[in-house]
Amino acid sequence: MSVLVVGLSHKSAPVATLERAAVSGDTLTKLLRDLVQAEPVAEAFVVSTCNRVEVYADVDRFHAGVTAICELLARHGGMSPPELTPHLYVHYEERAVSHLLTVAAGLDSMVVGEDQILGQVRSAVKLAAEHGTAGRVLGELGRLALRTGKRARAETAIGRAGLSLLSAAVEVAAGRSGTDALAGRRVLIVGAGSMSGLAAATAARSGAASIAVANRTKEHAERVAASVGTAATMVSGLADLPAALAAADVVISCTGAAGPVITLDVASAALATRTCAGPLVIMDLAMPRDVEPGVADLPGAVLIGMDQLREHASAIAGDDVTAVRDILEAELAGYQSAIDAARVAPTVVALRAKAAKVVDAELARLAGRLSADGVSGHALDEIGQTVRRVVDKLLHAPTVRVKELAGSPGGEEYAAALRVLFDLDPRAVEAVTRAAPEQEGSR
Repeated sequence: MSVLVVGLSHKSAPVATLERAAVSGDTLTKLLRDLVQAEPVAEAFVVSTCNRVEVYADVDRFHAGVTAICELLARHGGMSPPELTPHLYVHYEERAVSHLLTVAAGLDSMVVGEDQILGQVRSAVKLAAEHGTAGRVLGELGRLALRTGKRARAETAIGRAGLSLLSAAVEVAAGRSGTDALAGRRVLIVGAGSMSGLAAATAARSGAASIAVANRTKEHAERVAASVGTAATMVSGLADLPAALAAADVVISCTGAAGPVITLDVASAALATRTCAGPLVIMDLAMPRDVEPGVADLPGAVLIGMDQLREHASAIAGDDVTAVRDILEAELAGYQSAIDAARVAPTVVALRAKAAKVVDAELARLAGRLSADGVSGHALDEIGQTVRRVVDKLLHAPTVRVKELAGSPGGEEYAAALRVLFDLDPRAVEAVTRAAPEQEGSR
């Protein structure tokens, strides 16, 4: 089995395609189930965010795995494979692992170094584990990615240098207006998810004059409002959205709706009754988009969406990127060494088992003969321990060396040589190989 990733991101696909491909909720769990039911796929998890959709899978065949995953991504995105495949990238084995580490460290994000992706990877692995679609292989890979991402942020300044999408949007808005985007402004948050909570906290910390929260479910809006205390002055449902927009200077929209929440008609009605000075700045951080693109053409409106953030992010790069890449290389090398060693481990175990069987048989034969000569049980035990120590020392160098050589070119040939030289039964090696995942699963 080998690790395969098939996906698309802000680097490979336009926003409209990413919107259609994005999966969440029941659709995501259905995709996970369908993936592991595909014949070439043994395990899978899906990272689906506002700017990437990636399937990580443990597959037994490369081409069959790619075909199955592409078809499922297209089906769940309501697209035909020819529509989707031009925007997909594929990584296999070591490159797939390297890509995941790069993603977890924030180096592949729209805004380099942003923190949210690490939590999104963690959620993806956790969800797959809960639904039984990620096992030993991808569980271990997920732990590696999370450890690498944490190291990157703890040992370098990449996290401090990187901006979240929200921070990037605020920076773009400030650049367009020439003033602080949030300080002294009336801010409207549309939505009540985790990004909305972050937006409310950011607005409060930046000195917003007031913060209003609008959401389909008012109870959820109240929870976001309560998180920032008295700075939130209004909570409403989406039915009151035109009035809430008209009373705002800045709108941060980040719902999980399947279609536009701020339509052209809603925005036009709000702008027609608006008495505030300056343009209405709308930051659309949702995927799919919350705001109809035509709103950008309305007089008095400034729309900042994923397309604008993509252009802005291209100029952002942390000084610690090189240091992060060093961490990635070290973690990848350690992971690969462990994989290589595990590949030859069944041969080593089978060799030691055969040696132990030979020693036990010879000691039993010797004990029968020496006991008749009056040799004590204590002496027999000492002889047995000595023989076992001699055999262990003789086997130590070749078994350690074969593990060290496993990662070199032709590393498997060294394990094959051991099997030939010591006449190991292939069935014994295969039995050890099968037992490893069973033992792992029983822990």
